[in-house]
Amino acid sequence: MAEERNLVDKREDRELPSAHVLVVDDEHSIRHFVKCALADAGYHVTMAASGEEALAKFKEGPDLVVLDMKLPDADGLDLLAQMKQESPDTPVILITAVADVKKAVEAMKRGAFYFLRKPLALDELEGLVREGLEKRRLKLEVEVLRSKMWQEEGIVRCTSPRMAHVYQIVEQVARGENTSVLIEGESGTGKEHIARNIHKLSSRSTKPFLEINCAAIPRELLESELFGHEKGAFTDARAQKQGLLELAHGGTLFLDEVGEMSLTLQVKLLRVLERMTFKRVGGVKDISVSVRIISATNQNLEKRVREGAFREDLFYRLKVVPIYVPPLRERRDDILPLAAHFMQQFNVAFKKDFERIQPEAERILVEYPWPGNIRELRNLMERMILLETGTELSPGHLQLGQSPRSPRAGGGNDLADRIAAMLDAPGLPAAGVPCEGILEELERALILKASEASNGNQSRTAELLQMKRDKLRYRMKLYRMNGGHGEDEGAEQTGT
Repeated sequence: MAEERNLVDKREDRELPSAHVLVVDDEHSIRHFVKCALADAGYHVTMAASGEEALAKFKEGPDLVVLDMKLPDADGLDLLAQMKQESPDTPVILITAVADVKKAVEAMKRGAFYFLRKPLALDELEGLVREGLEKRRLKLEVEVLRSKMWQEEGIVRCTSPRMAHVYQIVEQVARGENTSVLIEGESGTGKEHIARNIHKLSSRSTKPFLEINCAAIPRELLESELFGHEKGAFTDARAQKQGLLELAHGGTLFLDEVGEMSLTLQVKLLRVLERMTFKRVGGVKDISVSVRIISATNQNLEKRVREGAFREDLFYRLKVVPIYVPPLRERRDDILPLAAHFMQQFNVAFKKDFERIQPEAERILVEYPWPGNIRELRNLMERMILLETGTELSPGHLQLGQSPRSPRAGGGNDLADRIAAMLDAPGLPAAGVPCEGILEELERALILKASEASNGNQSRTAELLQMKRDKLRYRMKLYRMNGGHGEDEGAEQTGT
């Protein structure tokens, strides 16, 4: 009869949950009592009678621990801390014979799942074990979903070894919710994409992700955008305004082109990183926030530090974890997967039916140096999918390394003709028009024309375009255009 019962028990064990519970108590009767109760509920139970034995068996990876507060060779709180350091996600239920509110509070601070007093009530203990294991299961499921999201957002599109290394760093740094990150790389390499994925994979993912381009906003307005202002702080401050730091509380603030920030503003940003407090412009009250700062630059910040244009202390506070995003020409394995992704994306957007890129066109795409990186590839695919018809993209559809004024291979439909055709048409096409791409092409064409007229002199080019020289240099850098020659080139080389 006993053998029959054992066979039934073994058969049922295979059908019951296989969660592993470690029970740690120096009293044999309690260990046996808890083991029988949890084994009957379907759990695999191991036991330990001392702190040393508990740590040894903890290395086996239990799913949950029931831990006595007082052991002959160790304190339960110290053991709890060691277990949490080794495996933060493993729930630990502390049990004690003495009711001590301070100890209970300390245990919860150190990460205990629950604090239970002896004598133990079996129903309560079994309920807590189920609850602890369920919480752990849900957390693991969230991690799996985050990992899947990351693969969908990143690895599926970029499979090169260089980017695989970048993704590894991103996954690691996402776990440190307060760690500052500096993303370096050429314009158009996808630095914002990396920043967004750090946020998505972090514990701050449900909170805001806000971004600001420090080069696109006049320096006198950037401080107000970041820190906000009080009513009457300056002429146009007609009402109180919250800044991005305040609005991003609990989440992430992405500072793009951080190298363009003024030295005065750099001092204030450094204080935020050190204390997580700031004052609005015109304010006297300190505002406390919890924000992760991710910054990005396409400049050599170390060089700007040597030149005195960027604070060294801020540089090291921003660059706690550096991530370098390589240019597209250094990871050619990513070009065709990205092109296919953008083709599908714009097929949907423009209701087109392109199915493939012809082999010769693929060869041209892979061999092209892509000075504008992923942004240039994306704009090219958007333009082709919108303007061409059929199911295949051929070499004749490509327009690479040409001035926007030059006729497209096989067509003669240049930028001016395309704009004129769209403006003369009775209405816009149902799929819309790539306004951003066209404006970029137009601006680039005008800069090229003005640069040719001024023989590459940036000051004169800026005058012809009626824009400030700093803005012109930013635009030329954005479009990966040659800096020209003449007096400005000499000035740049001497650092003046």
